[in-house]
Amino acid sequence: MSALFFVPAPFLLALFGILILLPVVFSLKHLFLTIKELILKDKRPPVVGLMLNLLIHFDRLFDYQTSAAKRHRTFRFIVSSYSEIFTTDPVNVEYILKTNFSNYGKGNYNGNLMRDLFGDGIFAVDGDKWRHQRKLASYEFSTKVLRDFSTAVFRANAAKLTSKISEAAVGRQTIDLQEMLMKSTFDSIFKVGFGVELNSVSGSNEFGNQFAKAFDDSNSIVFWRYVDPFWKLKRFLNIGLEASLKKNIKVIDDFVYELFRYKREQLKNEKLDKGKEDILSRFLMESEKDPENMTDKYLRDITLNFIIAGKDSTASTLTWFFYMLCKNPVVQEKVALEVREATKAESNISADEFVKLMTEEALNKMHYLHSAITETLRLYPAVPVDGKCPMEDDILPDGFIVKKYDAVNYMPYAMGRMTYIWGDDAEEFRPERWLHDGVFQPESSFKFTAFQAGPRICLGKEFAYRQMKMLGAVLVHFFKFRLVDETKEATYRTMFTLHMDQGLHLYAYSRL
Repeated sequence: MSALFFVPAPFLLALFGILILLPVVFSLKHLFLTIKELILKDKRPPVVGLMLNLLIHFDRLFDYQTSAAKRHRTFRFIVSSYSEIFTTDPVNVEYILKTNFSNYGKGNYNGNLMRDLFGDGIFAVDGDKWRHQRKLASYEFSTKVLRDFSTAVFRANAAKLTSKISEAAVGRQTIDLQEMLMKSTFDSIFKVGFGVELNSVSGSNEFGNQFAKAFDDSNSIVFWRYVDPFWKLKRFLNIGLEASLKKNIKVIDDFVYELFRYKREQLKNEKLDKGKEDILSRFLMESEKDPENMTDKYLRDITLNFIIAGKDSTASTLTWFFYMLCKNPVVQEKVALEVREATKAESNISADEFVKLMTEEALNKMHYLHSAITETLRLYPAVPVDGKCPMEDDILPDGFIVKKYDAVNYMPYAMGRMTYIWGDDAEEFRPERWLHDGVFQPESSFKFTAFQAGPRICLGKEFAYRQMKMLGAVLVHFFKFRLVDETKEATYRTMFTLHMDQGLHLYAYSRL
């Protein structure tokens, strides 16, 4: 029996030799590639390192990319089969996102990495599927009915959030404002986007919390794939983060398909006013007309993309907004003063009464608040880097050659820190840079890229601003905020959306 376990010594030596040789060959191959790329004078973007560098610096990835961008407006990292190109040049950004839009889509490279989570949703696809989803969503976002309905939902959730923070303020308890904002915006997107209360679908807060955690963890794991050369092998073997992702996707899918079941039952049993159809209702009705193409799997993909747009972008931006207000108390007081003047609110007003003063007219008067939120987005964009893939070889406006097998990225996070774009004070939080004679003045969307630009510019931009201004105004009116640890600098969690790592822990003090 023991003979079965006998392995000849020469075989072990050969196996050991192979294990030693493979990393050496791998390293030599990449060294050769690096030397080759550095020597070639073919107008390719300058090489700043191997893709391995992105893995090494993953925890501070966006700052690492920013440091490279300060040396080269356009640069690249290389791997054996392709280059990963990055640019902060607004001229290049306009060319990629608008001028030569047809050549730069998400492509198979991004699609393969993102598909397990985002599927064929609007953020991960090109062509007919992208146009179809954008057309349906564009119609919905343009309706007065949705604008009025969403405003009512935002008001109600702002009042609820104020009540929760008030309890903590009275008890002198610390709060994790990021967690509170995530839950509030999650509730809002379900009500506005899907026409249902979150609890009515999940049956309890716990099911909804499990979905939200699974969604955030999946967001992080899928983004990790961009720097992990072995993710496909791990997925095949169902090990490590890929095993966790599979479990998270199961939680996500169970929740979303239960949402569809609940919503179809609601549509069947209730006579809905055609003018009050939410986004999901519109897609469900489309699926009845075209069941072959509008499958539940496709609807699932569409739904998840709207959730990440409606929950993550506004909540993460507001988290950084309140962090910056704590770091800049003078700005916090200016915002509070403007809100009070715009609403003409009495000092003893309740939250339920105050949110009724959040009219379109009042919000439009809040130029400083709008500027402070925009300044937050400049420094902490909800999507810190966005990737495209060229369909054909191309030459960027700065003269650098792009190959069709490259990945091409523009970097909103890094762009906000470029002195050649914003001046010597680029890294300072200064809302006044957006004001001219007290009135907010926008910048080119190819310079301020937080909402993307060109044909794929964010459809929900005004929708997001309305929600952020409303929540920001209400909370600053009722509370002064202070960091629990004022010496600690906040950091981000490296993923598709810029979440603050470990939350935003604050003290809230009543202003009234």
